[in-house]
Amino acid sequence: MILNALQTGDGPPVVLLHGLFGAARNFGAVQRVIAQRFRVVALDMRNHGDSPHAPDMRYPTQAADVRETMQSLGIETAAVIGHSMGGKAAMAMALRWPDLVGRLLVSDIAPVNYQHGNNAIAEAMAAIPLTPTLTRPQADAVLGAAIPRPDIRAFLLQNLRFGVEPHWRIGLAEITAAIPDLEGWTDMPGTYPGPSLFLTGANSDYVRPEHRPVIRSRFPAARFVAIKHAGHWIHADNPAGFLSVLEAFLGDWSILHAH
Repeated sequence: MILNALQTGDGPPVVLLHGLFGAARNFGAVQRVIAQRFRVVALDMRNHGDSPHAPDMRYPTQAADVRETMQSLGIETAAVIGHSMGGKAAMAMALRWPDLVGRLLVSDIAPVNYQHGNNAIAEAMAAIPLTPTLTRPQADAVLGAAIPRPDIRAFLLQNLRFGVEPHWRIGLAEITAAIPDLEGWTDMPGTYPGPSLFLTGANSDYVRPEHRPVIRSRFPAARFVAIKHAGHWIHADNPAGFLSVLEAFLGDWSILHAH
């Protein structure tokens, strides 16, 4: 599948992969800063943003989407940055096609199975009545019972189009059916020898100390950095902290890596 891409800047390619219920534009602030020195390609993952919808959301499939899209854009090798679901897709791609990934930054996720409670979120989203009179406060109120944090509700409602025919622009049914795959991890052979940085939010419990041996077994060059004042959405919770680490990580990512 060729994914919808938002491209800015010029230079060595950097590919940004968002998390579940997100979109390419979630990385807008990050993209604007690093586009001063890089060709930055933010992708809408399948069933998200303006990309096509399809039932299969396993990580090898998502990785193949990213590969196919990179090829269509003439990108041979990129620094790949992925958050959460996008981080798992990035890891899958690095393990399967290491030559495509010049360096890898994974934001607050490990290559393990999780129980994140996304079923409850998806059910709350599906419970919003898509009637012509639907208002944002009404939709927010429906989500409120299952999702106490107003910032997460606002993030989810970015995917809802209001008006005479309200509709989800995401493939909500496809995503809901695929949550076991999305919270899971397809174990793949191989290792990725390239530079790998695993970022964690200091206030997040997604990547725990016991995950490190698993990560190192697949990503032997892995380094770990915790970002202060950040939970799971590091780039939104502490944009300055995220950017400073990202820019240092990309500092020596030069066009010489593309071969």
